Amino acid sequence: MVPLSRLFSSTLGRKYLMGASGMALVLFLVVHLLGNLTLYAPNGDLMNTYAARLKGLGIVLVFMEIGLALTILLHIVAAFQVTYSAKMARPIDYDAPKTKGGPSKNTVGSRNMIITGIVLGIFLVIHILQFRFGPSMEEGYTTSVNGIMVHDLYRVVVEAFTQVKWVAFYVGCMAFLGFHLRHGYWSAFQSLGIINPRWSKPIYALGLAIAFLLAFGFLFIPIFIYFTQSGGGNP
Repeated sequence: MVPLSRLFSSTLGRKYLMGASGMALVLFLVVHLLGNLTLYAPNGDLMNTYAARLKGLGIVLVFMEIGLALTILLHIVAAFQVTYSAKMARPIDYDAPKTKGGPSKNTVGSRNMIITGIVLGIFLVIHILQFRFGPSMEEGYTTSVNGIMVHDLYRVVVEAFTQVKWVAFYVGCMAFLGFHLRHGYWSAFQSLGIINPRWSKPIYALGLAIAFLLAFGFLFIPIFIYFTQSGGGNP
């Protein structure tokens, strides 16, 4: 284990932070996707009820959002620091890099983690502005669920995903998410120092499965809405 005093100052400590924050974000993505599955319901009641219950958490939700924001920030800072340290230590790449867990996992995704991470960072800002701080109840986006007036978040989502430009944007970004997760999951186990050569192949296979399921799970939602709402969407 890395001493607490070296957690933020050493390369190994930063790798721990990057790995731990990455695993926490994967868990968040799983929970977030499960919540988004309500969009497959025949109407918006289920989605709007889910969103209203989240909002009803009040100050708890605020602390959860702050914790998530800090985790994302920590992951970004640690990733840039680790990448910079690696470049300084080895400015010229070797032809056949190896990993502690067995065969090299040097792929297109692993060589471009910073690029995919930057794309996802830009996506995250747009996603939050569009849905977290998008059209509100004060702007007429309201609906009644079980006799209670709530924010019609379902309408906001449908209005976005019946436009082909937003469908293409989200599908493309979720493809980047898949590439990022493919290597990130494996790398997190290495960073945390809990990988065993005997389990390297199963862990890598599980990482591939998680990356595919999460990326496909998210990217299929806008496609589904586009083809099932408003006659296939608007240009």
